[in-house]
Amino acid sequence: MRLIPYQPLLLRLLHGVSALLVFGAWTTGFLVYDSWDKRFGGLGVTVRDRGLIDIHGTFGFFLFFVFIAFAIYSLSTGQKRLVQRESLRQLTQVGRPIWWVALQRVTNTTMLAAAALAVGSGKFQDENWLPNGEMNHIAYFIHLFAWLLVLLSLAAHVLMSAKVGGVPLLLSMTTLKTRSDDWLVKKFQRFVLKK
Repeated sequence: MRLIPYQPLLLRLLHGVSALLVFGAWTTGFLVYDSWDKRFGGLGVTVRDRGLIDIHGTFGFFLFFVFIAFAIYSLSTGQKRLVQRESLRQLTQVGRPIWWVALQRVTNTTMLAAAALAVGSGKFQDENWLPNGEMNHIAYFIHLFAWLLVLLSLAAHVLMSAKVGGVPLLLSMTTLKTRSDDWLVKKFQRFVLKK
């Protein structure tokens, strides 16, 4: 079995909190859609409940702030995990290990873009639209599309991570172990020692 690679603590924290909030927002988003809209089908597992809209909005509210921090991290320190200049060339090397790595970078970038679209379009929603039967706003359609894109991107993100790094990579995002040379651990230790 391969060793579990070390992931920076800040990445694990931002990724973990983002994942929980995305899952909560995605699930409550489906429940809101299932109770109020259903134009593309539904499961009928909920009744029209204004409270679901509020819960979904609460997940979105917190996700907005966490996502900004995660996006900043991803576009700076974590940039090597996203699409690179050479990614297009690497995608032509079908079946080789670098092809899988390039695909993983594409799925990471797509997941980040899907979350950005969902969070961004969510800011343009009016909580009264669905209760008032107003389901044809362009911002609402974009938000529905973002919901679907998040689902597909998340599935691809997890599958590609499993393919490229296997179980060790997946476990590395959930481990609680830290290293003394981790940037966040050092910052925390300096903060504690100053007191």
